[in-house]
Amino acid sequence: MSILSPGRYVASVDIIDLEELYASGKRAIMLDRDNTLVPRDRTTAPSEVAAWLDHARELGFSLYMVSNNWHRDQVERSAGELGLGAICFACKPFPFAIDAALKRMGQPHEAAVLIGDQLYTDVWAGKLAGVDTILVKPQTTVDLWYTKIFRIFERLALRGVPCEER
Repeated sequence: MSILSPGRYVASVDIIDLEELYASGKRAIMLDRDNTLVPRDRTTAPSEVAAWLDHARELGFSLYMVSNNWHRDQVERSAGELGLGAICFACKPFPFAIDAALKRMGQPHEAAVLIGDQLYTDVWAGKLAGVDTILVKPQTTVDLWYTKIFRIFERLALRGVPCEER
């Protein structure tokens, strides 16, 4: 797999095995907002995602939302509802927001994973920051116009990459 390919590709956040992540030494999870935690056509995260985050906290994970969304009110509202710290307008794929989130959580890069729905922003940011990555399928087909263009290239890049289902 290429340095700019995801470490794993899964159908949704809530199927990621948290015990397995913890056993592998991960202690920090950074998550994208739009179409990763919160479907773009909704304002709140599904209950399965909220329950998964609660379980992550019970296991002792540090959690942080790192979003390219520039609407601070949307990001902060979602982060507050889910009990997460947040960085908005993260400018991924640049790794600076990833580094800032890890500093705020007091966690080293090797103990972290970044989970997001976009190959060219989330995965590349994680790789450039030196953290493991998990790509999730977008939670809805609703996207910004420019993201729809990137999705075409993502589909081509992900051909042959197995997606873990439930």
